[in-house]
Amino acid sequence: MAVAEDRARELLRVGDVDVLGRMPWSSNATFLVNLSEGDDELLAIYKPQRGERPLWDFPRGTLCHREVAAFEVSEALAWDIVPDTVLRDGPAGIGMMQRFVEHDPEEQYFTLLEEHVDAFVRMAAFDVVINNTDRKGGHCLRALDDGRIFGIDHGISFHAQWKLRTVIWDFAGEPIPADVCRDLRRFAEQLRSGAVGECIGSMLDRFELDALRARTEHLLATGVLPQADEDYHSFPWPMI
Repeated sequence: MAVAEDRARELLRVGDVDVLGRMPWSSNATFLVNLSEGDDELLAIYKPQRGERPLWDFPRGTLCHREVAAFEVSEALAWDIVPDTVLRDGPAGIGMMQRFVEHDPEEQYFTLLEEHVDAFVRMAAFDVVINNTDRKGGHCLRALDDGRIFGIDHGISFHAQWKLRTVIWDFAGEPIPADVCRDLRRFAEQLRSGAVGECIGSMLDRFELDALRARTEHLLATGVLPQADEDYHSFPWPMI
């Protein structure tokens, strides 16, 4: 039985963790877990910090923090792109805990695009803001219960250097819709005032936080979604 939204948020943060199994095809340790308290249960994805594969261009042990930061940015923009995500303890230590989205695994960006253009325009802007280096098609999900479009796997985002790598280039060069610009302007103001920076400051270093602010303001200044850089590997591999 589904739990109410407030109760689901509480379970994600304090529920007892029971590991159900390891998720296949993940480069880092990723587990499907059941969270429970009393009679209430919730499925979630758990990525422990100690299971993160070292990368040459991202500080070790920071991927789980970046996943949480991506959720916080999604919340600040009021775009609801990233499922509820927290940093908490689990069976393998501290890590990212994210609400599991029931979805059809056969669906992905390329099959969903035609019917969800508005959602993917926002996701394209979101990926620019967070400097997502790995937006594969399979990182785009449609929730079975209400049809919402979600993005997952944001562990290698927020680098201070420009590293955008994504499959969402269908809107490159197009003007950013007015409602998306409105949300970005509000977010940029929150970053300048420190309201959002204080919230995610513990997840990113000051250079990454400054770069987040600069990317948001540059996107607003240009008013268009960027083109793929021909001198950079702008598409992830594999693409799905």
